[in-house]
Amino acid sequence: MLKQKLQQKLLQKLSPQQIQMIKLLEIPTMELEQRIKKELEENPILEEGRDEEEMDIRNEEDSRTENKDTDNDEFSIEDYLSDDDIPSYKLNVNNYSKDDKHEDIPFSTGSTFHEFLEAQLGLRQLDEHEHSLAEYLIGNIDEDGYLRRELSAIVDDMAFSLNVHTSEEELLEILRVIQDFDPVGVGARDLRECLLLQLHHKNQEADEIGLAQKIIRYHFDEFTRKHYEKIQLRLAVEEDAMKAAIDEILKLNPKPGSAFSDPLNKTSIVIFPDFILDTHEGEQVVTLSSRNTPELRVSRSYSEMLQAYAENKNKPSLEQKEAISFVKQKIDSAKWFIDAIRQRQNTLLLTMNTILEYQKDYFKDGDEVLLRPMILKDIADRTGLDISTISRVANSKYIQTHFGIFPLKYFFSEGLQNEDGEEVSSREIKKILQECIEGEEKRRPLTDDKLTDILKEKGYNIARRTVAKYREQLNIPVARLRKEL
Repeated sequence: MLKQKLQQKLLQKLSPQQIQMIKLLEIPTMELEQRIKKELEENPILEEGRDEEEMDIRNEEDSRTENKDTDNDEFSIEDYLSDDDIPSYKLNVNNYSKDDKHEDIPFSTGSTFHEFLEAQLGLRQLDEHEHSLAEYLIGNIDEDGYLRRELSAIVDDMAFSLNVHTSEEELLEILRVIQDFDPVGVGARDLRECLLLQLHHKNQEADEIGLAQKIIRYHFDEFTRKHYEKIQLRLAVEEDAMKAAIDEILKLNPKPGSAFSDPLNKTSIVIFPDFILDTHEGEQVVTLSSRNTPELRVSRSYSEMLQAYAENKNKPSLEQKEAISFVKQKIDSAKWFIDAIRQRQNTLLLTMNTILEYQKDYFKDGDEVLLRPMILKDIADRTGLDISTISRVANSKYIQTHFGIFPLKYFFSEGLQNEDGEEVSSREIKKILQECIEGEEKRRPLTDDKLTDILKEKGYNIARRTVAKYREQLNIPVARLRKEL
């Protein structure tokens, strides 16, 4: 039986401006540059740069009165001509460093992974049909360099979506062509095939290469589990030969496309630091990088046009009303965007200065031991901002210091207590874990239980599951997979 009932709910909905403000807060400096360019292209009222004449008359503008005898028509033009809105010096975004001498990380941009593959395709002698098949296969290769889709599924897709008819056998022939491209191993359908493709390009006369191929081809499961002794017995080879073959396999790249897709790879992207940390007269000072944050203002010519309409005693025509309405709308948009950029920079500075104060000892020399435990809530409480705001500020932002360039996320870590009751950073625990694992005997790597005991001996009373979590965060495999001959 259907029933109707009236129910009240209190919902918080964000306005389009609030959503845009959140997006502006999240994006790093490089993306902000593109966002500003887009706004400048779409809004003729918004201009880049500073008007020197307006700077000269700043004091005069500030002292003016606004008692003007203008008609109070439906457009309320006067609201857009107040001294709080028009002078560009009041709309300029200039709360960043005047000293732009700091260098950025010298990363260079390059072609994308798929463009690199397509460029090699042009060097092969393929007819039009084969070329289209190859292009489609390349489009299905993921950023790691693998073709993870079944050839049968690709056959069906091309038939239904492109009306191109082929077979698995024909696609396999084209795939073999792509698998001969650089980087070596590209186009593999799984890790085993990827490693075999790379071994195929090595010196086939070398004994260790032949043995490595046998291990991957016939004993891949045992290899992934690091059951080296079992493989050695089955292949009846000496330990030295086995070790040489394993070393060759470990030199291979399990993700051949990673050189293009890795966000930290120096051939892929450019990173501009959002903050610059300097020392002035013994004090640490944070400024915003000005490279991609130009000064913005409302166009003086459009403001003067509205002024002329306001001073005109005649009733505006329909065309004039439409023009006034358009200009008012664009002025609103320009004012909002300038204010949003200002709010973004003020929020960034407030957050970074609070982090600097919280981690004052660390920022003197960058000694990791001095990095205090710090979570988002710590900074949110000190700034009065929401935790989600702090999270957005910390996301994809970098600071340049005299001891390196770091993502803001680097400075956040949870806290633990040692046996003396002192709070220590989880980063300190991770550093000890990494040192223990780097110094372990590779034939008998340290288990999580043993690592837990070592930490307890050093005064850090933490659970085994916490040790396992930190080890995983360091991208260190379990003891069994770290074992070497």
